[in-house]
Amino acid sequence: MEKKEEQINDEALRKKAIKQFMSGKSLYGKDGAFAPMLKSFLEAALEGELDAHLDEDERNSGNRKNGKVSKTLQTSEGPMELETTRDRNSTFEPELVKKRETILADSLEKKIIGMYGLGMSFRDISSHLKEMYDADISHSTLSSITDRIIPEIKEWQSRPLESVYCIIWLDAMHYKVKDEGRIVSRAVYHILGINPEGRKELLGMYVSESEGANFWLSVLSDLRNRGVEDILIACIDALKGFAEAILSTFPKTEVQSCIVHQIRNSLKYVASKDQKPFLKDLKEVYQSTTKELAEQQLDLLEQKWGKKYPLVLNSWRNNWNKLSTYFKYDPTIRRLVYTTNTIEGFHRQVRKVTKTKGAFPSDMALLKLIYLAYKNIRKKWTGPLQNWSLTISQFPFVR
Repeated sequence: MEKKEEQINDEALRKKAIKQFMSGKSLYGKDGAFAPMLKSFLEAALEGELDAHLDEDERNSGNRKNGKVSKTLQTSEGPMELETTRDRNSTFEPELVKKRETILADSLEKKIIGMYGLGMSFRDISSHLKEMYDADISHSTLSSITDRIIPEIKEWQSRPLESVYCIIWLDAMHYKVKDEGRIVSRAVYHILGINPEGRKELLGMYVSESEGANFWLSVLSDLRNRGVEDILIACIDALKGFAEAILSTFPKTEVQSCIVHQIRNSLKYVASKDQKPFLKDLKEVYQSTTKELAEQQLDLLEQKWGKKYPLVLNSWRNNWNKLSTYFKYDPTIRRLVYTTNTIEGFHRQVRKVTKTKGAFPSDMALLKLIYLAYKNIRKKWTGPLQNWSLTISQFPFVR
């Protein structure tokens, strides 16, 4: 009789499972055909862990089973009620489902961190989980889950680097962060590099109260401490003292200031009616085929515009050594180094993720989101730069 009842129950379970599977419903979710089996498995596994814990020494100390407690466990298939056995001395630390764990880590944690890394707010993530998995997860719980990425970030920030980088771009992004009840500005410093294999790599990410050459000096010192011995070309903006900070740490590095930044700064001091003809003449300078020809065009530019805009021409003269480095190389390398477009492109991708945020609750919250955005971006960095085998032959590796 019992065997016949088991067969009837098995047949009913089979029909229910097939029906749910064909309809696309979860077999393990709420009212799922296999939900009781998963619940039974987890409870039995936890019971087995406790039995193993209550060895002879534990029992001699007076420890024993001490009833059961119910807890709701959120999974990717929906909430699940578990009956877990306790021990009298509270020394049992289960591994499968930890004491204070309310989310089955391997199921929802990756989904939560993935959604957070795409720029979704905790409110949006919570609503999505409720709709998809019938899981009620508080903002504080979501925050603690995303905090699990912090050890990975710290390990990544201190990882060893390669001894030589062919090109690096250095630039900062600016955000608002809450600090002791106030909204303050933060600069996030990024160093994007090309290694000898021609692959992109984000060397570092640092947070400071503001952008300045002194902080960049500490950033560069960190790169050296992590194993960088030489940088062939460093591409920077027009920040005062930036080049000096680089050369004090890596004296053999060739510094290239961004031409686009220099042009933008120049046009600020040129009257609107003169900007178009001035820019046309300026192109003859930075688009020249050789440094010698560029210097001739710079002389002509000064003859034509120098009296009207002396500050602009003086700026080009004073910064010419940093602005003209790219003329040493062929067009392939020139396109890479004469602007900071490469790192600005990276920043645009990061902004797509962070643009919906107002002020971040902390510096670490800011770092968490940018780091997760970077992890998604770098998935596209699958190979070396185009024609890298020809490009690298121009770099003087033996100096």
